Amino acid sequence: VQLQASGGGLVQAGGSLRLSCVASGRPFSTYAMGWFRQAPGKEREFVSAIDWSGSSTYYGDSVKGRFTISRDNGKNTVYLQMNSLKPDDTAVYYCAANGRTRYGGIYKEERLYDVWGQGTLVTVSS
Repeated sequence: VQLQASGGGLVQAGGSLRLSCVASGRPFSTYAMGWFRQAPGKEREFVSAIDWSGSSTYYGDSVKGRFTISRDNGKNTVYLQMNSLKPDDTAVYYCAANGRTRYGGIYKEERLYDVWGQGTLVTVSS
């Protein structure tokens, strides 16, 4: 499977963006997905995860209540709706798939994802 992330850009603090990640190749609908981000000079951090069906989601503490992850298996796409954005949310955002496990659940650790998109830059100005 290959992942293509898009939707990043420049937004003012308090604004919103929706990131999309389109999968191609192997069946997307059975794989757990996640979003991670990496700010300049910092390590990559977990943002959110969703299970294969979309019925279970999980969020990092820094985005809980502001971001929403969802998926449309018919469109092979996972989304990250980001509201109430803060300058601290500035980062390159990566989508990832656990392509090793069918009907996967929630995964918060980078090492559990084996397929990564190229990243999309989100810049939040103050």
